[in-house]
Amino acid sequence: MQRVELTEQLWRHLTSLRDIRADNLGALSSHGEDNALSLYSPIALRNRRFVMAQVGQSLDGRVATLSGDAQDISGCDGIAHLHRCRALVDAVIVGVGTVAADNPSLSVRAVSGKSPVRVVIDCNGRMPLDAKMLSDDGSTVLIIQGDDMAPRTRRHETILLPRSEDGIDPANILDALGERGLTSILVEGGARTISRFIDNGLVDRLHVSVAPIIIGSGPAGISLSPVDKLSQIHRPKVSVYNIGTDIVFDCDLRAAAARSEAGLTESQDILMADMA
Repeated sequence: MQRVELTEQLWRHLTSLRDIRADNLGALSSHGEDNALSLYSPIALRNRRFVMAQVGQSLDGRVATLSGDAQDISGCDGIAHLHRCRALVDAVIVGVGTVAADNPSLSVRAVSGKSPVRVVIDCNGRMPLDAKMLSDDGSTVLIIQGDDMAPRTRRHETILLPRSEDGIDPANILDALGERGLTSILVEGGARTISRFIDNGLVDRLHVSVAPIIIGSGPAGISLSPVDKLSQIHRPKVSVYNIGTDIVFDCDLRAAAARSEAGLTESQDILMADMA
């Protein structure tokens, strides 16, 4: 496990990459090997479209209680980590269910940095008109909505995209954001939104931030399409970081996909021993 100690000087270097659209570490190399670089530089570098997802959860994989309380799952360092991820990307995406349940600002407050464009996926036009982000004079808000419905609000730009029974294609969402110069994306919630992007093979990195608490019951942060065999599951390359109050599992999904395409992953059935 790698301990992350992020100096203010190093953080300023990382945030500068977002604004200058850098595709290499440049001056950062003078800082030598630093665990903070290995955790955050894949987000900061801008040499291609980059999509990450982030989940903050308990030891038993819960992101909220059964009643929906999710306010204090992540520790202070877990919250700072999430806000660093926001500060390093162009845009953060959430589903409208997250807006209705949590009324988030999706801004950068726990660390220094620029807040990303806020994107809400609202297929059916049910965005709460009293949502905090619609009137807080913060960063730009974009609403992704099905093209068969009138825009929910005209105060903020609504992007109308075709939809199917499964909703709006996540690839179409990324293309629409790319046309607006938004190429580095954080998919933050909820579970269905994150899972759809992962199921469609669109997520490069997944950060799972685990807090040392046990909730016992409640929703999970990821709920992917079911598979029949363990040979079909995701087996990402994982690095583990101690960030203080929380532990971050940095999962490289793109590397795992490349290994799978090259036929390097295990293909045989995995049998579990009968312990009865």
